[in-house]
This record gives sequence, C-alpha cells and structure tokens, in this order.
Amino acid sequence: MGFFDKIKFGLTKTRNALNDTLGTVFTEYSEIDDDFYDELEECLILADLGVETSRKVIQRLRDSVQLHHYTKSEEARLALKTILAEMVCVGDFELNLDTHPSVILVVGVNGVGKTTTIGKIAKQLTQQGKKVLLVAADTFRAAAADQLEIWAERSGASLVRQNEGADPASVVFDGIQAARARDVDVIIVDTAGRLHNKSNLMNELNKIRRIIDRELPEASKEVLLVLDGTTGQNGLIQAQQFKQIAGVTAIALTKLDGTAKGGIVIAVADALQIPVKFIGVGEKAEDLMPFEPWNFVNALL
Repeated sequence: MGFFDKIKFGLTKTRNALNDTLGTVFTEYSEIDDDFYDELEECLILADLGVETSRKVIQRLRDSVQLHHYTKSEEARLALKTILAEMVCVGDFELNLDTHPSVILVVGVNGVGKTTTIGKIAKQLTQQGKKVLLVAADTFRAAAADQLEIWAERSGASLVRQNEGADPASVVFDGIQAARARDVDVIIVDTAGRLHNKSNLMNELNKIRRIIDRELPEASKEVLLVLDGTTGQNGLIQAQQFKQIAGVTAIALTKLDGTAKGGIVIAVADALQIPVKFIGVGEKAEDLMPFEPWNFVNALL
C-alpha cells in the first residue's frame, strides 16, 4: 500500500462520515447561497473542526467565492480543500533533529498512546541509521518503564530507567550522560501525564527542561505532545493546557483510524498554531506517518 493510500485507508471513518454529510451538501446545492454555507458549517462542526475553526473556514470560503466569482458548489468544494490545507500548514512538519545529540521531550496524558508513539518514532529513527536512547522519566506510573523497555527492544534503541518513584529529572540527567557515553544521535524522553495535577506536572516538566538546557544547551529540542484523535474537542482542551505548561513545539495525533472525527487535526493546528508532525492511522510502526497537509486533506475529501 502506497503512502497516500495508507493515509486514505486510515482516515476511512472520517472520510465516510464527511461524505455522508459534505457530499450531500455539494450534491443538493448546485448553487452557492446562505443555506449552502449553513449546511456546510454544520458538517464541519460534526467532523470535530469545532465551532470557532468551522466558522473561520466558512468565512474564508465566502471570501474566496466572492473574490473568484464562483457560482457552482463544485468550485466551492475545490476552494474548501485549499483552505483546509492552508489552515494546517503551520510551521515545519519535520522534527528538528539537527544536532548530535538532539532531544525529543514527549508529553501527553496517560492513555493517549504516548509510549507507543515513542516506540514507533524510535523504530523509524533507528531504521534511518540513527542511534536512539529512550529515557523512562515517567516514574509515577508503575508499568511505564516496563512498556518503554519493550519498545526499546523492538526498535533497537537503548534505554535508561530507574526505580518507580525516582526523581524524573535525575533519570533524565542519567540519560544525558549515557547518551554522551554511547554517542547517541537522538534522546527521547517519556514523561508523566498527570494533567489533573497541573502544578506538580508543571514543576516536574520545568525541572526536566532545566536539566536538558543546562546539560545540552546547544541541542535541538522538540516538545512533542501526543493526543488521542478519538477524544475530539477534549483533545484540543488538553493541547491548550499542555501548550501553557510545557511549551509544546510539535503534535502527534494518534488513533485517527478509530474515529469519524479526524477533523480534530485541523482544529488543533489552527487553534494552537503548532505544527502537527505525525498522525497515527494504525498499530504498526509505519502507521505513525509524517503529516503532509495536502495528502491529509485529499484523503479526507
């Protein structure tokens, strides 16, 4: 299965839901009028673009229709694809891994697929010939380090861990020293996801960042937020909170193959102005795919 086909297959539920609604709008309304826009906006909200983003899309569509003197709904459909693609074109879509070593600090609440995402990224990087070190800094959850160890074995990465309850920042410090000793290319740090206790999480992440900045001041650093695509607008709320707490620079949206509301990708990118760099459309390592706006929108529509 080719790259685009894999994305298209993974987004089947969302695309089918959109076809059932958007498709009806574009077939029922041959001409563009206020009823057309109202129906279209409702469809976008149902696809989990959210009210604010959907309204923004419709206003931009109105402007485009007026500017280009479109009269047919098919012309509006093509304009809509362009608008959606432009709205998710936020920043650089590739991870910033320019230094040796580089650091990816991975954040997100428990249950979103954070550890799995780390393992998949690690496998992809090792397949590219990079030496990867995983750091188990989620010492709050009992099974977190064990899960990360399994992924380290699967991906060919090495691992640094301590006992449950250890200071996460000390684990990160040990990881950086190990990375230097082992000549590692990329350090990937797993962190706790206790968003319900934001002050503790903020202090923990700030301490980890201070250690990384002190020990590797010149290193390329990404703060990758993992979101569960099936949670829809709740995921957007999580993203807004983590942006404030952790200074998120990149987003990975997982489990998009399991939801009919893949429009959350557009809502998150537009609301946060942070680039989506990965989308998850399946269980295999290669099903965590680099985000490409045009391929994504074409797969949706």
